[in-house]
Amino acid sequence: MTYRSGRHFLQLPGPTPVPERVFRAMNRSVIDHRGPEFGEMTLGLFDGLKWVFGDPAHVFIFPSSATGCWESALANAISPGDRVLLWNNGFFASKWGEVGRALGLRVEAIDGDWRRPADPARIAARLAEDSGDGKRGIQAVLVVHNETSTGLTSDIAAVRKALDEAGHPALLMVDAVSSLAATPFQQAEWGVDVTVCGSQKGLMLPPGLGFCAVSEKALARHRAGRGTPRSYFDWTAMLSDNEGGYFPYTPPTTLLYGLEASLAMLREEGADATFARHARHAEATRRAVAAWGLRNYCQDPKAVSSAGTTVMVGDGEDADAFRLAVLERFDMSLGTGLGPLKGKVFRIGHLGDLNELTLMGALAGVEMGLKTSGIAHEPGGLVAAADFLAGA
Repeated sequence: MTYRSGRHFLQLPGPTPVPERVFRAMNRSVIDHRGPEFGEMTLGLFDGLKWVFGDPAHVFIFPSSATGCWESALANAISPGDRVLLWNNGFFASKWGEVGRALGLRVEAIDGDWRRPADPARIAARLAEDSGDGKRGIQAVLVVHNETSTGLTSDIAAVRKALDEAGHPALLMVDAVSSLAATPFQQAEWGVDVTVCGSQKGLMLPPGLGFCAVSEKALARHRAGRGTPRSYFDWTAMLSDNEGGYFPYTPPTTLLYGLEASLAMLREEGADATFARHARHAEATRRAVAAWGLRNYCQDPKAVSSAGTTVMVGDGEDADAFRLAVLERFDMSLGTGLGPLKGKVFRIGHLGDLNELTLMGALAGVEMGLKTSGIAHEPGGLVAAADFLAGA
């Protein structure tokens, strides 16, 4: 292999680049995970996570990917044979449904348009038809807040309103994997019962930590004996040990050091400033895409994502060949199309530890890639983004 100067641009909608401050925090000796120093640190992490998620009753930290927390959310509050309602409008929504089926749940999917957000009216109509009674009723509604595969964000508060207006007791479970710390999210205010997230996106950490933020209602379902057989992802064991800041098994100490640093960075910037920064970078990216004459996959202007932009290429063009050309020529990774979007789209990540110059470098790589790979486009995307950022 030949040495490549400069740095690699990791412009995926996750994993995102890890800040040097987080790397430095992780570069410490491991301490006793049963000792007082560790317990004090972890209790502080729980407080910080409650601030990020929006005041849930508790946040479980699992050494896993977010997929593990999909499983934990369902296994601790939903029993085999129970029905759950899934809003399916993207690759990751459909994968969550697969996890439910593997646990023996009856997953009923409302197949939505992948280019549009969740439709609260359709969810409300289905819930109005449901008895909501015992095992005959729907026990949970599953919605992805920001669908990473398609680059669109759903209105979770409106989904909660749909449940309330239907008078339905189902738990509201939300995947916030690519929205947390990039897009406003308020678990308690929005009435979310379980929120699933991972460490490698807005939280600016390496992959390896999964989070389940839960409400008192979800904990009550769990304590009442709901759930599927489980061990590693069991909430009961975690709750007991978490009281003192500990875990029922050996935790990933160095990742927790990094989490402490990332939470401090988010506090220092402030939630409003963090969200505004992501929104500004997302708008600059969309302006570049429009100036290139390319199309944003999301068709609802109110639902466009602040975490990533999914860009369509023309018929007969290969988005993955374009991505490979950008990687080989300009040392930048762009997100691939997933599921039925394979080869039809590429994804530009703009979340996490990102500033204007980093974004402009990424957009320059895209524009140069469009020129060298033969993707039909118009010039001027980089100028459009620069003009917006200079005046924003």
